[in-house]
Amino acid sequence: MSGRGSEKPAENDGRERWDDGLIARRAAERLAPGGAAPEADAEAEADAEDARGFGGTYGGGLRTRLDALHELVGLSRARVDGDALAEAGRVLDEAAARQRLSSRHTVVALAGSTGSGKSTLFNALAGVSVSETGLRRPTTSAPLALTWSEGAAGLLDRLGVPGRLRRRPLAGGAADAELQSLVLIDLPDHDSAVTAHRDQVDRALGLVDAVIWVVDPEKYADAALHERYLRPLAGHAEVTFVVLNQIDRLGAEATELVLDDLRRLLDEDGMALGEHGEPGATVLPVSALTGEGVSELRQLLARFVQERTAPERRIAADIDTAAARLRPAYVAADARAGLGERSREEFAGRLAVAVGAQAAGEAAERVWRRGAIRACGSPWLRLHRWYERKRAHGSTDPRLAAPVEDELTARQRVEQAVRIVADEASRGLPAPWAHAVREAASRGAEGLPEALDELTVTLGDPAARPPRPAWWPAAVLAQALMTLLQLFGALWLVGQIVGVVEPGLLPPVLVMLGGIAGGPLIEWACESAVRGPARRYGQEAERKLAEAAAACGRARVLDPVSAELLRYREVREQYAKVAGPRPSPRIVGAGGRAAGRGGGRGGALRLGATRTGARIR
Repeated sequence: MSGRGSEKPAENDGRERWDDGLIARRAAERLAPGGAAPEADAEAEADAEDARGFGGTYGGGLRTRLDALHELVGLSRARVDGDALAEAGRVLDEAAARQRLSSRHTVVALAGSTGSGKSTLFNALAGVSVSETGLRRPTTSAPLALTWSEGAAGLLDRLGVPGRLRRRPLAGGAADAELQSLVLIDLPDHDSAVTAHRDQVDRALGLVDAVIWVVDPEKYADAALHERYLRPLAGHAEVTFVVLNQIDRLGAEATELVLDDLRRLLDEDGMALGEHGEPGATVLPVSALTGEGVSELRQLLARFVQERTAPERRIAADIDTAAARLRPAYVAADARAGLGERSREEFAGRLAVAVGAQAAGEAAERVWRRGAIRACGSPWLRLHRWYERKRAHGSTDPRLAAPVEDELTARQRVEQAVRIVADEASRGLPAPWAHAVREAASRGAEGLPEALDELTVTLGDPAARPPRPAWWPAAVLAQALMTLLQLFGALWLVGQIVGVVEPGLLPPVLVMLGGIAGGPLIEWACESAVRGPARRYGQEAERKLAEAAAACGRARVLDPVSAELLRYREVREQYAKVAGPRPSPRIVGAGGRAAGRGGGRGGALRLGATRTGARIR
């Protein structure tokens, strides 16, 4: 039949039936004969079930994975390849679209190559000829839908199946009751010569909840099937059936040989098989022409759709595929990748060298010591040093010329420091995030040398006006006293020579010697006393300049780099949730027992449970 099912005959008792909403229906139920009320109750229960089944909510691990994938896409838009993110975005869009539609129904596509008997199997499952079969190729030119219950219109609209191609199976039997939630789609041939047919297949395979691949003994090893569809969809094994059709053309022994070879090919494709208690795809031999194995397939489909987990399984498999494609963008080669404390300290040290912090500290120390010597030194020694400096300054001796500067300039040192810290921070990171870290460091390096120059100007030259200790005036006074003693002794001797003072050589000589010896002694004592404070002053000047340079480098380079690393850690955590384990219920084949590989010709192989942990291929 090609209609939508039989309609109830309208009552015709000569009066117009009053039917005005819920009150009228309840009144009709009370007035109806004994068998009418249960039927009305069943219809009302079905309507209520349809209302409850429209849409749904993803729960548990799948909801967590979808939320994490949404966060992952949002945090990675400017850093990860757009094609990989587009695939993840498509998964989110399709998950949202599927959630809005009926959660009671399971959409299963029947896909196969030309001549595989796909449409014949479709008619066998329907119990009536609803799909055209014949020798003309391709026979199926548009998707044909078979629904066992109402409420799937939104799903069919999403698949683009027009109303004229929507059918209902032949009513009757317990099997129909078990398949009430099934929506079966007969797709065009995936190897059709018509490009539009292949496009319809590709689009539908991305939207359905599960797929039944129908292969025949001649083309089950077709490279187009395995390379274009089965291998890319290997992660969807738990929502995949592979049916070897036309086994009536083979003997029992030949059927087992073909099945073993088919399993081998599926294993090479990376598709897990639901055998020996393992989750995976179902492999089933049938003959749509004779009906052999069709009942087992119907029972398997009944158990599959009654669980109502196929949409979530399909979305979970889509997330696995998207996570596998995104893995190179989020999983670091080195688990310790990032910016360590040692790298930060070395970067600060390189900036300190670039601004000359050590040289500034040494200069401040020398200036302090020189000031102490000048202030507390003997005037005769100061005069001698001044003469030596004057002579050296006017000398033309080439040996005293300044050496040629062959070291790195301050700008080059800064650029080198930034480059080294960027390489260390990005080492081991995935390529997109390593590139983002280097870009952040490069942006921060722009204007950093100028900022460091301004910093040194702002802080001032620590050697310009060093502070003086409190004991310097006393030392200066003592040095002046020694000078006065020398002058007094000299005048005393001169007075003795001219006869103004009574002769006596020893006293004036002792006074002069005391002044002459006391001056250098005071200078030496002051130089020894100032050595420690001068060193501390130089170290303090070096520390201040180094800390200021480190703070400038941290604000301009390290903080942006750390922000990128923090962003990477956030997306890495989200990716771990996306690729995390996802528990799912177990579906067992007909008879409640998993069949082994050596099962009989008509025995159904188990449809494996979904993985207890997600496999990222």
